[in-house]
Amino acid sequence: METMTDDFYPLALLMDELKHDDVSNRIEAMQKLDAIAIALGPERTLHELLPFLNDVAQDDEEEVFAVMADKLGSFVPLVGGHQNCEPLIQVLAVLAAMEEPIVRDNAVESLNKVSEDLTDDELGLIFLELIRLLSQGDWFSKKVALCGLYKCVIVRVNAAVRRDLLMLYYNLVSDESPMVRRSAARHLPTLIDKLTKFQSENPPAAHKVDDTDLEIILKMFHHLINDAQDSVKLLSIDVLVLILRYFRSVDDSSHNLDCLVSALKLIKDESWRVRYAAADKFSDIAVNFLDADADLYRLIDPFINLMKDNEGEVRKAIAKQLPGFCKLISDLKIVETRIIPVVSELSQDTHENVRAALASAITGLSPILPKQSTIDKLLPIFLNMLKDDYPDVRLNIISNLSVVNETIGISLLSTSLLPAITELAQDNKWRVRLAIIEYIPKLASQLGEPFFNNELLTLCMSWLWDAVYAVRDAAVNNLKQLTEIFGSAWAEEQIVSRLLNIKDEKISEEDETNVDLVDFTNFIIRITCLFAVAKLIPVVDGSVIVNKILPFIDHLIADPVPNIRFNVAKAYLIAVEALLKNPTAEVVKLIDEDILTNLNILLNDSDVDVRYYANKSIEGINELSKK
Repeated sequence: METMTDDFYPLALLMDELKHDDVSNRIEAMQKLDAIAIALGPERTLHELLPFLNDVAQDDEEEVFAVMADKLGSFVPLVGGHQNCEPLIQVLAVLAAMEEPIVRDNAVESLNKVSEDLTDDELGLIFLELIRLLSQGDWFSKKVALCGLYKCVIVRVNAAVRRDLLMLYYNLVSDESPMVRRSAARHLPTLIDKLTKFQSENPPAAHKVDDTDLEIILKMFHHLINDAQDSVKLLSIDVLVLILRYFRSVDDSSHNLDCLVSALKLIKDESWRVRYAAADKFSDIAVNFLDADADLYRLIDPFINLMKDNEGEVRKAIAKQLPGFCKLISDLKIVETRIIPVVSELSQDTHENVRAALASAITGLSPILPKQSTIDKLLPIFLNMLKDDYPDVRLNIISNLSVVNETIGISLLSTSLLPAITELAQDNKWRVRLAIIEYIPKLASQLGEPFFNNELLTLCMSWLWDAVYAVRDAAVNNLKQLTEIFGSAWAEEQIVSRLLNIKDEKISEEDETNVDLVDFTNFIIRITCLFAVAKLIPVVDGSVIVNKILPFIDHLIADPVPNIRFNVAKAYLIAVEALLKNPTAEVVKLIDEDILTNLNILLNDSDVDVRYYANKSIEGINELSKK
């Protein structure tokens, strides 16, 4: 009797929880659905749990249904395999027909997952019947769900059945309900993409995609581009891209003119949302006409018109397409004489988001145009945008300047950019300052040491005292990267000695008078210097660590701020890791007599965090010493 009670416990528990007044309890119970199925086993899940869930699916909250629909997608092994899937599909079909989008979408996604485990025969028997039943539904929700189910069967049936399915899909595309047409338009690109991949795999003749299939798809497309609803019509852009991609994959250009006319119609549509969708995919459309210059060049005027569009969102979308479209044009004179002047106008657009979008894309024109054209026509636009009032514009230009550098060379770029970089280094927006710091190592590696020391070193050091921690942290990392570029001797002379107020014989007295001494009375300055030298330890010579960095760390063990003292403990471990790469007798003696002694002092510190990190460092050093 007790065993029987135990057997029924999981299902009884679920039933009890699903009757709870609080919906959050019912959702939590549904989250455990797979665990309950495992406890019940395949047989009882199939004959007891699924019928129970089928009853539940008739009456509960949408949040509960959404979780159920999601969980059931992984139930195939829990019902004993694909041969037992029919009851599972029936429950999901009930959920898929619901009006609530999240329930419907989860159920459709789960049905598609279940279909992957079915054999072709099972798919034909169960799924095709489900598709036909849903297509006969009067209510829009069934047809909306149906649109998402075609992708799992469209390439797993023979040509005749596929043609019937496409005709059923055409009925969805031309349905009287805008919601159904919208769902059909949204899923159609996926179907075309699956057919394209299927055709590329050279299927048997009986299964190949033929002209009749394409005619049905083209009829769907033409229905969509003439739809009265903008929300449906704009989805036809993705359909057009996939249709063009299919024809290109099978090397069929006979439909190019028809597709080009349709593309031009959408690009010039009265609705700005449709024009926006066309602008957003402009390069994807244009690339399919690459083999015919005459067709491609018919897109140049529409491209320019979109850059001058009345709607800012359209101009923003087309600005991002600049490099992608311009690289397709073989005659660069057209780019220089017709497109660049409009780009110059766009760089002064009244909408800041348009200028920011242009800034993220315009540098991509540098590799496309000849060097002299980049210098004469693009560089003035870059410099002008670097002075833009909107920080994202400046940020996007700076982040992509390495592309320009590869084209026109660092000498000219640095001469033009240095004033702008100096100005941006003091920008009120900390993210702009941060972007400049991240660009400095790229600049330094090509400027060379003398030029960098004269023009940018002071700037790099000044970032260490920035008011924002993220900037200071980036400045510390920046010094490490610069040391990797210029070497340990440069770091010793230009960074460590200056940072720690150490008189260096390599720095002339005249230069020394120009160096501002660091004020160590400020906590932020002390800890930033500590972070900086700790970051430099792995990339400088052992002599610099021993003679300059360790003495500075040593005098901080008695610092009044615990935060500094525990970072001292962490820095000692970093120093030992670096020194033991060349474990001489002097190094071993230094570790034993100085570093471990100081760590033992910190081990008795009054602050718990200091003691913790001192202990961690001692353990780490002992481990390193054993190796």
